[in-house]
Amino acid sequence: MSKIAGVVSAADTMRPDALIAYALRLEELGYDSLWLPDVFGREVYLTAGHILANTSRLRVATGIAHIYGRDAISTAQASRTLAELSGGRFINGLGVSNQIAAEMYGVAWGKPVRRMRSYLEAMAQAPLQIRKPASVAPVYVAAHGPKMLALAAELADGANTYLMPTEHTREARRILGADKRLNVVLPCCLCEDPVPARAVARKGLSIYLSLQVYQERWAAYGFGAEDYANGGSDRLIDTFIAWGDASAIRERAAAHIEAGADEIELLAYGADGGIAWDLLEQMAP
Repeated sequence: MSKIAGVVSAADTMRPDALIAYALRLEELGYDSLWLPDVFGREVYLTAGHILANTSRLRVATGIAHIYGRDAISTAQASRTLAELSGGRFINGLGVSNQIAAEMYGVAWGKPVRRMRSYLEAMAQAPLQIRKPASVAPVYVAAHGPKMLALAAELADGANTYLMPTEHTREARRILGADKRLNVVLPCCLCEDPVPARAVARKGLSIYLSLQVYQERWAAYGFGAEDYANGGSDRLIDTFIAWGDASAIRERAAAHIEAGADEIELLAYGADGGIAWDLLEQMAP
């Protein structure tokens, strides 16, 4: 079983009414969760609250809220509030993002693991004066390197990984141990023709190819400078983006589950740039 459970979606691009219609459709299809990226669009915790207020079963996650965007006490307040008001349907995903994003917020970039440790500890010690909900929101840390994964195992409920091969999933499970959750975000495109499929994938990967944090991690799997040129080599694209028919995408998801992932969150690329409903419908739980 592939354990496809959630969907990652850039909700900032949708009108408010379209966003709720989208969330309700995911709920109808049987998806467990909707993960909202945190960039420079709508405020991610407020958006999560709006979706939670207009759905009945779907869980909503920050996926991933980066810690340079807000202080730890504010995040702890938002997380506890959303968990209480939604009856336990909120998930708190956190990450350090990257140096560029930190600088855009006017915050000095620090050592990622040290910064995340301080943030998680401050959240845990936050002097909150609101009632603790019956179901506390789980905290998942975006973690790729062994030190961040070890921190997720120590101070969080688990980790989220993104743009990593199945070999990394296996290593992440080893570091996290058996009792922590491992969520793998799987970018995918329902297209059997390699030329348009890779073109869509290259567009999705474009913002990551120049980031040193990804290049350093990918180097461990044999990728080098030649793989980042001209939009990314075919080998790089095929490693990190699942494309083909529904069975091919399910096989890739199943490979991550076999390697140790608990569940898969789909990042569905539409061939025409729109919502990939054909993919989401065929892959629905």
